[in-house]
Amino acid sequence: MGYRLSKIYTRTGDQGTTGLADGSRVSKAHPRIEAIGEIDTVNSQLGLLLAHLTEDLVMWPGLNEIIVLLHECQHRLFEIGGELAMPGYESLSQADIELLEQKLDEWNQEVGPLEEFILPAGSIAIAQSHICRSSARSAERRCALLHEQEPIRSELLSYINRLSDVFFVVARLIGKRQHINEVLWQPRV
Repeated sequence: MGYRLSKIYTRTGDQGTTGLADGSRVSKAHPRIEAIGEIDTVNSQLGLLLAHLTEDLVMWPGLNEIIVLLHECQHRLFEIGGELAMPGYESLSQADIELLEQKLDEWNQEVGPLEEFILPAGSIAIAQSHICRSSARSAERRCALLHEQEPIRSELLSYINRLSDVFFVVARLIGKRQHINEVLWQPRV
């Protein structure tokens, strides 16, 4: 494969616009660019989560299954960004959503029902998974806003919605597999 970028800066965005893959230019504040940016943020946060999990893998081999799925999710997020940047390009399929649902069902059974509200705490990896969850929710809101103005495929919206659920269940699963108790919300009395 040849070089994708021969020069990092182009100066074409200096006036507040950016180019889409079809050659059109839009404001950097356009809802499509906002959605792409939020997807990029989720992907970056996911990269940090994967780094933490990989460091913990030596001591906790049960994390490997989580890492494998999250690596897959990271690639799908990159493709979602591409789909948003290239009108007409389709990257996700129903099978991608079904994979997340299958893992959610399997892992949710392992962690058991949620009986109390939990806080995003317990370990760095657990807290980072919750950061990924909240970042995915933000990306979902940006995609929903874009969808109101310029319809996007339902598979994209569904995938992001399931992904935030995956991060929530992954946070609980990390705790379970590392024997870390969930930090429960303590209401004021």
